[in-house]
Amino acid sequence: MIKNIIFDYGAVIFDIDHQLTIQAFKDIGLQAENDFFGHLTQNPIFDLFEKGEISGVEFRNGIRALIPTLLTDNAIDDAWNKMLLGIPSGNLETLLLAKNNYRTFLLSNNNAIHYDWILKYLLAEFQLSNGMADYFEKDYYSHLMGMRKPNADIFEFVLQAHDLDKSETLFIDDSPQHIATAKQLGLHTHIMLKEDQLLDIVTNARNF
Repeated sequence: MIKNIIFDYGAVIFDIDHQLTIQAFKDIGLQAENDFFGHLTQNPIFDLFEKGEISGVEFRNGIRALIPTLLTDNAIDDAWNKMLLGIPSGNLETLLLAKNNYRTFLLSNNNAIHYDWILKYLLAEFQLSNGMADYFEKDYYSHLMGMRKPNADIFEFVLQAHDLDKSETLFIDDSPQHIATAKQLGLHTHIMLKEDQLLDIVTNARNF
C-alpha cells in the first residue's frame, strides 16, 4: 500500500524542454550538443551547479570560458532559463489532491539560477510567495542539499529524514537513471512519459 509519494519537478510537475536551452546555447556561440547538456548526460559544470558546489558567478564564468565571444550575465541566464516553460493547468490541484491522501515530497535537481527564476514565476503566475512549499510536506532542491540525483545519498537522506518505509513509497521521475537508483533502493517507481497525465498517476498511486 503506497502511503508516500516523492515527486520530481521538471517534466513531472513543471514543463521543461532541454532542446530549447541547447539551441539557445548554440545561438550565443556555444557548441552545445546533447552530450554537453541533455536529459541523460551533461558536462560536469552542470552537476557541480546542481549540487551547489559552484555559485552562479562561477557557473557563468565557466560558460564564458567555452565561448569566444563576450557574454553578459543576462545573455547566459536567458539561454540557461530558456528550457523553463511553466506548470500545466491542473497540476497544482493534483498536488493538493495527493497531499490530502499521502505524505508527499518534492525532490528536484535544481540550481540557483533556475530556482530564482521559478520563484519569480510562481509568485507572478500563482501568487505563491513560498514557492512550492505549501504543496508538500517538504520540498527538497539539490543545490541546497549538496547532493543530486541519481546518487543514492539524496534518496536515503529524504527517506531517513521522514522515516519513510521504502515499500510504501512511490517515486515519480522522468529520468531513467534516477528511476534506476530508486528501484535499487527498494522504492516503487513510475517513469513519467510525455503522454502521461499527473492526475492519472496520482489517482492510481495505490495500485503500485
